[in-house]
Amino acid sequence: MKNLPLAIQIWLVFALLVIGISIVLLLIIPISLDRFFTSEIYATIENAQLLFQTGEPWRWLRDLPALEGDETRQNIRMVRHVVLGNDHQIFPPNRLPAKFLNKALKQAESQKTDYQRYQEDIKGERMLYVIRRLEMSDSKTYLLSFMWDTYRRDLVRTLFKRLFWGMSLVFMLSWVPAIILARYLTRPLVVLEKHVSQIAKQDWKEPIHINRRDEIGRLAQSIESLRRRLIWQNELQQTFLQNISHSLKTPVMVIRSYAQSILDGIFPKDDLESSVLVIAEEAERLEKRNRDLLYLTKLDAISVPELARDDFYLDELIENMVERFKPRRKEIQWSFTLESILYIGDYEQWTVALENLFDNQVRYANTTINISLKRESSSHVSLRIGNDGPPIAPTTMKTLFEKFHPGVKGEFGLGLSIVTRIVKLHGGTITAANEEVGTAFYLRFPLEETQNK
Repeated sequence: MKNLPLAIQIWLVFALLVIGISIVLLLIIPISLDRFFTSEIYATIENAQLLFQTGEPWRWLRDLPALEGDETRQNIRMVRHVVLGNDHQIFPPNRLPAKFLNKALKQAESQKTDYQRYQEDIKGERMLYVIRRLEMSDSKTYLLSFMWDTYRRDLVRTLFKRLFWGMSLVFMLSWVPAIILARYLTRPLVVLEKHVSQIAKQDWKEPIHINRRDEIGRLAQSIESLRRRLIWQNELQQTFLQNISHSLKTPVMVIRSYAQSILDGIFPKDDLESSVLVIAEEAERLEKRNRDLLYLTKLDAISVPELARDDFYLDELIENMVERFKPRRKEIQWSFTLESILYIGDYEQWTVALENLFDNQVRYANTTINISLKRESSSHVSLRIGNDGPPIAPTTMKTLFEKFHPGVKGEFGLGLSIVTRIVKLHGGTITAANEEVGTAFYLRFPLEETQNK
């Protein structure tokens, strides 16, 4: 069904709903009508018996056709009466089978109440009757009043047929509201399909306008947000490619120019050693940029189950990282408070993450970098790395952890995006905040149960 057009699906839903309701009605209504009319027939019989008892029964039976003007008595006219005696005399003469009359007399003699309801099938026809005890002289006499079930059966059958044809008509015409509803629903969906197809072809210039506030309207808003995000991401990547091209071009040009000068016997930096040192520094910068690009691509392709599960102490990893970065700026004072924590995770990735974080701290710090590592709870660890450098601008804060957004002193805008990706792969979060003095980064990530013991 899900592969059919939406109009057909809606029509089928309407049809199934109508069929279901019809089946329920066709099952319930005949049973309800049967009970109702059966009860009404018995009430009519009993009322007829009461009228029979008010006067001379034989004369009332004889004059009954004259009572046709009263609706109630017209119904009562359909009731037939038979008087049964204990000597098996029957009055008036009738065509009821003798076997049935004998059975009715036995029922009358055995009933404990003044009157009782019965029913019997006679020659394929159902007869409803009531036997009432009469007080006549010294003998036991009973009044058997009955009606045939033809009226009830014909009425139920007529109503059943009308209901059946009415439901059939509704079923046949249900395609009209189904088509109207389908068009109402599919018109914006067709528009969205067109826009999504254009977005898939990177043709996202045309905005999406769907004037609705329901689920389809919210879907249109989400697709419009996606379109804008893709435009922004595409422009950002184009800018990044231009910047990366320029950034890679610069060290290559420096290396080539310095190498050519040395070959010509000219030393751009006073002597050979200084000139070669410039070439080495530019090569190192070029290598780092290429490494960051490749590593970010690797992280984008990795999934959580592929993470390595290495046992190592976080405090020892941080101390080793500090020793590596101290020589870069010897004037910076490092202060840290580290709790000994055994951690299970990808050692290589955490090394890369801390390298990028410390590189950021060393680049922006004025005189001090402070670090704290502690158990936040029995299941989580918190790491704070702060410095006394300048605050982060509000516009930069919004895109601080996104790719291709370098800061004021940044190079490519890849370092913090790599850190963010690694932290998320380990189930953690990272945030940054401007404080009274400088800025700080806050990392929070979970510990496994084996690490908590």
